[in-house]
Amino acid sequence: MRILVTGAAGFIGADLSQKLLSLGHEIVGLDNFNDYYDVGLKEARLKLIENHSRSNSFELVRQDLCDREFMSSLFADNAFDAVVHLAAQAGVRYSIENPQSYIDSNLVGFGNILEGCRQSNVGHLVYASSSSVYGANTNFPFKESDRVDNPVSLYAATKKANELMAHSYSHLYGFRTTGLRFFTVYGPWGRPDMAPFRFASRMLKGEPIPVYNNGNMLRDFTYIDDITAGVVRVAESQSSEGSYGVYNIGRGEPVELMSFIKSLEIHLGVEAEIQMLPMQDGDVPRTMADTSILEKNFDYQPTVSMDEGVMKFAEWYKQYYQA
Repeated sequence: MRILVTGAAGFIGADLSQKLLSLGHEIVGLDNFNDYYDVGLKEARLKLIENHSRSNSFELVRQDLCDREFMSSLFADNAFDAVVHLAAQAGVRYSIENPQSYIDSNLVGFGNILEGCRQSNVGHLVYASSSSVYGANTNFPFKESDRVDNPVSLYAATKKANELMAHSYSHLYGFRTTGLRFFTVYGPWGRPDMAPFRFASRMLKGEPIPVYNNGNMLRDFTYIDDITAGVVRVAESQSSEGSYGVYNIGRGEPVELMSFIKSLEIHLGVEAEIQMLPMQDGDVPRTMADTSILEKNFDYQPTVSMDEGVMKFAEWYKQYYQA
């Protein structure tokens, strides 16, 4: 298959691209290499992708998906069998400070992806949604059948909007769209703005780590390999034309935040100095995915425990940053 992966130099995109290349697919990777976080980390991920590619099996395109004319020509010049759309302005807290960047990337950019798929008859669009769409939802664990009408951040609102936009395109134009609601993805090569990365950095520098809601947080931490293995299953799957679906993708085992920090302490070999803080705007106290539908439809089976995942992340972090 010839597959467009957007956000290819991102955390999930880079790992996914390597897996797809290893399976013999041809990948066109799109990324604008913005400076939301360290561009050097994105460049290093790119080298990993290139090491997995055969001759002409990977092509990198450095471009912004908000450029409508460019995106139109990209789709017109390539016969993509599928698109995996991961590019987005990420981060719940950052969306409070910079809402316009989320409107541009997550709404306008996603619209360009949908139009490209429609105009060039792409058979399947797989796109990243988020567990944040559940917002103020009080049911636990979170199920796809739950109402998600109460987002508590603009980031979450844009992801819910993506699901609605995809539904209308599937209905009107008859191509298949599948949304995946990611739950707290972590692991080697992760994003510096996410808690595991920020905790590790501060702990190894001897700095206090901020812990919100006084540590009373539950998170469905999901290791990167489990996430991308699931995305591959979805992207490679065959289904009827014009179908629409949204699925949770997580480990399905919520972990107390303080237990996660304790595991980091063990594997980093340092004790954390905790700074307890109240709940932040836009955040939620607990998440947990009900993945039974994804398991049934795509044989999704996460295998990496929290402690094993933290160990692998800590080993990578210390090696990469020579800490």
